[in-house]
Amino acid sequence: QVQLVESGGGLVQPGGSLRLSCAASGIIFSIGDMAWYRQAPGKQRELVALITTTGRTSFTESVKDRFTISRDNAKNTVYLQMNNLKPEDTAVYYCNAKINSLLKWGQGTQVTVSS
Repeated sequence: QVQLVESGGGLVQPGGSLRLSCAASGIIFSIGDMAWYRQAPGKQRELVALITTTGRTSFTESVKDRFTISRDNAKNTVYLQMNNLKPEDTAVYYCNAKINSLLKWGQGTQVTVSS
């Protein structure tokens, strides 16, 4: 069974940094674009960052210049480096990817930014 597993969430003070990881496991033939979403309490899930198979990246406006997305194709892993975190970045972060032509979601990891 193919699955995505996130890690790296936690509690951080405003201005701090966290690095999220999302690893795909199982029998994998292909992985397409990979992305990070987040969902804050009472809000809709939103796309935070995306990286294509060729390494092109895009970000939602609120995280530009603070977050970086990267992928290691040899490890079937996508990363989200989050710097200068703000309280409004508090949310459950989910990764997703099209694996073997099927869209998969991870279980989510909580990021809390608070003093």
